[in-house]
Amino acid sequence: MKRFIRRLERLKSVDLPLGFKPNILLLFPDQHRWDAMGCSGGWVETPTLDRIAGEGVRFTNAYTNSPVCIPARVSLATGTYPYQHRVWNNRNYTLSPKAETWMRSVRDAGYRTSVFGKIHVFPEKGDLRDMEWLANAYGFDEVDEVAGPKASLASKSNLTDLWREAGVYEDFKQDLKDRLATKRWVVRQSPLPFELYPDVYVARRATEYLRNYDGGQPWFCWVGFPGPHEPWDAPEPYGSRYKPEAMPAPAPRMRRLSSEPTGFLDRRLEEQIPFEDGDVAKMRANYAGSVSLIDDQIAAILQVVEERGELDRTVVAFASDHGEMNGDHGIIYKKAFLNGAVRIPFIVRVPGDDGFAKGAVSSVPVELIDLGATLTQLAGGRNPKPSRARNLLPLLKDPDRDHHPVVVSGLRKEIMVATTDWRMVLTRAGRPYVLFDLKNDPEESTNLIGDPAYDDIVDDLVGTFKKAHPGYWRKVRIFQKVSSKNRRS
Repeated sequence: MKRFIRRLERLKSVDLPLGFKPNILLLFPDQHRWDAMGCSGGWVETPTLDRIAGEGVRFTNAYTNSPVCIPARVSLATGTYPYQHRVWNNRNYTLSPKAETWMRSVRDAGYRTSVFGKIHVFPEKGDLRDMEWLANAYGFDEVDEVAGPKASLASKSNLTDLWREAGVYEDFKQDLKDRLATKRWVVRQSPLPFELYPDVYVARRATEYLRNYDGGQPWFCWVGFPGPHEPWDAPEPYGSRYKPEAMPAPAPRMRRLSSEPTGFLDRRLEEQIPFEDGDVAKMRANYAGSVSLIDDQIAAILQVVEERGELDRTVVAFASDHGEMNGDHGIIYKKAFLNGAVRIPFIVRVPGDDGFAKGAVSSVPVELIDLGATLTQLAGGRNPKPSRARNLLPLLKDPDRDHHPVVVSGLRKEIMVATTDWRMVLTRAGRPYVLFDLKNDPEESTNLIGDPAYDDIVDDLVGTFKKAHPGYWRKVRIFQKVSSKNRRS
């Protein structure tokens, strides 16, 4: 009762952007490229996502705060950057149950909250149901978590129980182990039946919950699709929906103008993946099939919201934790400050006629963490104190106005800084080692570091970043002092 009273007191103390408390539906696939939509790249059919974009604002320069799962998701949950939360890569990490999250802020604003699918801010090991208390602490009332494909080899969930009952769990494990041991990028249909494919299961659980919801509070539902994350195993009819020869060609491998300095991106690009003729096109076609499958599942979820008569009272947001290289620059997976991995799809649809744009496209750079701040604001909640996120409500009304001076992403203690026209990457010692002219070289084919003609651009980007993120530079100075001391000794 005391908790409910506190929620009511908070409701009275905030202004509601819409004049009422909307329902909130967050659609959050894993490893979804920025251009893998009909309304962005044009090579994947996504009529449902196109519809959402047509009723809201699509951000074409949206960046993840880390091109790898756990750091990106920790950033999203807390509104902080990797240099603040210090999770720079996938590792055995658990977000503290005491961490301030925007999901808890939404719940405290009077919402009934739920999550179906992938969360991944704590290890996906053992029985995931034993970790439900953590999800509750982060701000979710109802939880049905699903692990990623590899983690499902050694974890338990409601979904893996169904696999065992159906007698397909061992087939799933053997298929994935064979891929990892022989050809990670092989295209082959999943041995799972369609109704037990992870993205289908997650959507079904969300639709069941929303269809039966009668809680009396506005609802917030996070649907965390495990796909289109690899393996490339889209079930039929989606696995053969796209012809490999119709897929766009991969971006060419980046070339350097100077051999120094170097960083993690250079090491990633040195990977020699023995692609055979047609491999990349097949990957892309299968990936497109997975995206279309998810789009159809989203359509089923929206249909339930419409049947409830609530679509005109529901905010719909769509984004991903990071992208998938899919053969661009000769590499796969994520972990790269390149378009395929670091740029993400990002759409926000706000209902009603309160000045929010409809069918607009914004090229203003935004960050993944801005999503949490935006949904919190729409819910009438308060942004967590540590958060550096900026809510997008001003851009949702005026898609061309200024937002971040630069957007920032972090990986392995390196930092990416981007504007509309430029992207720069700094080594862990704070030295620029990558510069792309995004306007004239959208495929990032040439790293301009080392060309004196661009020294002023680099200096401007560094200066703007220093002003916007002084905390990062304090950490760099400490690192430089320690490195210098180690070299002398």
